[in-house]
Amino acid sequence: MDNIGIVIEELDAAIAFFVELGMELEGRALVEGPWVDQIVGLDAVRCDIAMMRTPDGHGRLELMRFQTPPAVDASRNAPVNALGLRRILFAVKDIDDVVARLRTHGAELIGEVGQIENSYRMGYLRGPAGIIIALAEELG
Repeated sequence: MDNIGIVIEELDAAIAFFVELGMELEGRALVEGPWVDQIVGLDAVRCDIAMMRTPDGHGRLELMRFQTPPAVDASRNAPVNALGLRRILFAVKDIDDVVARLRTHGAELIGEVGQIENSYRMGYLRGPAGIIIALAEELG
C-alpha cells in the first residue's frame, strides 16, 4: 500500500492536525486537467493535495481539498460500525498526551480511552472532516 486518500474541507487545519500526530508534510500541489478528470471520473477537477508521511517513512496520507467540483458530505458523523473505511490507527508512546494535543486541533474522543488487558491503552477520536483516528499505546 502506498497511501490512503482523505477528502477534507480545510487543508491547512488537516495538515496541522496530522503534524501534531507526528506526521511530516512531504509536499503540496494543485492537480487539475483532463488526466485528473479521466482518472477520478469527475469533470473540471481542481484539487489541492498535501502528502503526509509517517515518521518511519513507510506510510502516507494524501489529504485532498476539492475546489471544483465541490466536495460532497457522504456521512460526516458515521459511527464506527458503518460500512466502509472507518478509522486509521496510529501507534503512540503516550496516548493521554496525544489526545490532549489533538483536542487543541478540534479532535473529540468518541468514547473513552480504555485498556486492553495488560497490552494496550486505546481510544478513538473524530478528527478533520469527521474521520476517525484510533490511537494505541503499547504497555510495558
